[in-house]
Amino acid sequence: MGMTGRGILVTGGATGIGLAVVDWFRARGDRVAAGYLDEAHRAEAEGERGEVLWLRADLRREEEITAMVERARAELGAIGVLVNCASMTGTASLMPFLDCTAAFLDDMIGTNLRGAVLVSQAVARVMVRDGRGGAIVHVASVGALAAQEHASVYCATKAAQVALGRAMALELAQHGIRVNCVSPGDIQTEASAGVGGGLRAGGATGRYLRHTPLGRRGRVEEIAAAIGWLASDEASFVTGANLVADGGFLTY
Repeated sequence: MGMTGRGILVTGGATGIGLAVVDWFRARGDRVAAGYLDEAHRAEAEGERGEVLWLRADLRREEEITAMVERARAELGAIGVLVNCASMTGTASLMPFLDCTAAFLDDMIGTNLRGAVLVSQAVARVMVRDGRGGAIVHVASVGALAAQEHASVYCATKAAQVALGRAMALELAQHGIRVNCVSPGDIQTEASAGVGGGLRAGGATGRYLRHTPLGRRGRVEEIAAAIGWLASDEASFVTGANLVADGGFLTY
């Protein structure tokens, strides 16, 4: 897909969709830096991925974001692609609206939105300075497009990511930087495995649960492929888009 050898930065790269994205680019010969927060997740993910540059950063802290991006640029030579995959999601994103605390709100917005803004800003500045253009992909959610019970703040941050992607695409086009979003549906990940039980335990009615028409949960590899395509030269005329990859979840 015209990507081999480029420098790739993936936030949230030690688990779930993010780890699948790391593997997708690695398999195509790209140089990959993976941001992570939890050391246990990094240690488990590293395994046979010794060539990946693992960079710890709490995206709620601007100085850690700056350090992550600067080191990725120095080690990779250039950053051609950023995938914003770090997110509070799954059971960690569930809280009834009336129970949402200021601390929960700060963590959710700080990671899902503020973190995505600051990482994108830091990487885009590097891309502009290097003069090579590039591609940025935000990993949003079908929650950006349809309400989910006990996930009001999560849905708000994902809708904001989609709006952010459109606005960034408009401003950064002059620099040859394309910006797009992918909105996954129900994907099989460790973080999402207990969502159903978490909703029931939290007192959700369960009346608003959708089913995927394709009859199964999505695989992280399928989302990684969608992200990889948007970041590739094959999508060279695609910017400001939101690719929904949900197995038909939002068709009804």
